[in-house]
Amino acid sequence: MNKYDELTGEAIEETVKLGDLCKECDLQILMGNADDDITFKSVLVNRPGLLLTGFEDYFVSSRVQVIGNAEHYYLASLQGQAKEKSLARLYEKRIPCVIYARGIVPSQMELDFAKRNKIPILSSQMTTTWLMHEVSNYLDNLLAPTEMVHGSLLDINGVGVLLTGSSGLGKSETAIELINRGHRIIADDAVIVKRVRNELVGKAPEKIKDFIEVRGLGIIDIRNMYGVGAILESEYINLVIHLDKITSLEEYDRLGSMDNTYDVLGVSLPQINVPVLAGRNVAVIVEVATRNFRLKRLGYNALDELKKRTNLK
Repeated sequence: MNKYDELTGEAIEETVKLGDLCKECDLQILMGNADDDITFKSVLVNRPGLLLTGFEDYFVSSRVQVIGNAEHYYLASLQGQAKEKSLARLYEKRIPCVIYARGIVPSQMELDFAKRNKIPILSSQMTTTWLMHEVSNYLDNLLAPTEMVHGSLLDINGVGVLLTGSSGLGKSETAIELINRGHRIIADDAVIVKRVRNELVGKAPEKIKDFIEVRGLGIIDIRNMYGVGAILESEYINLVIHLDKITSLEEYDRLGSMDNTYDVLGVSLPQINVPVLAGRNVAVIVEVATRNFRLKRLGYNALDELKKRTNLK
């Protein structure tokens, strides 16, 4: 069964280079070339033991197939036509690839079937269970629904904070000041957001990764200016801080009692609206807002404490 994007109802599929899959999952190529394309349509990983024995009902060919000790020793027990029939059931299906766990070496007959049907064969030293876990995690991230969001994503005291707001409000300048205060940046201006297991993960587009545009200064290379410690490749998004351009604070929420949310890919994130006025240090306010958010997650709410002390309703 394919994984579907719940927003569009369409099957999600991705094509990557075989070499990239091997690099990410620590695999070795036994049949195929690193530059070959491989297309994935399912996040699920399958052990084809039942298929090899002849039970083909409910077999889903879009899944990655993993051969462990059980499948290996079953195949080794077969001879002649019986083994050929068993292998044909697997390799004549349109499967993405076959991965042998525990360093198992496939027989020449298995290699011949793979070559004839143009099925990549890969090998891993991992145990079968751990291999399936690693490949499933890779596919879960690869096939996750994706959306591009305008904003800056930073790690502030361990909290993934997405800064949003209209252009020209100073998101990039705020990000620079937060980096100067020891926090780390993931992406500026454009953030690629993926929904992985109902959580949102953000990263920078490859072409603009590490760069920030600051009006009046131009393009800043964060990696070379601040070092690799100022940058993260990706981060879970926990909080959205929206910068608002206003002329007065009078009509703004003074107690922080309003619960705002920001929806991305069907996931609702808590949102804090921060007014931007001349003379306000937005970076400090963002930092304080993040610290207060962490306290609330730990169960402490300053407003609730104030109400207890003052009998405020």
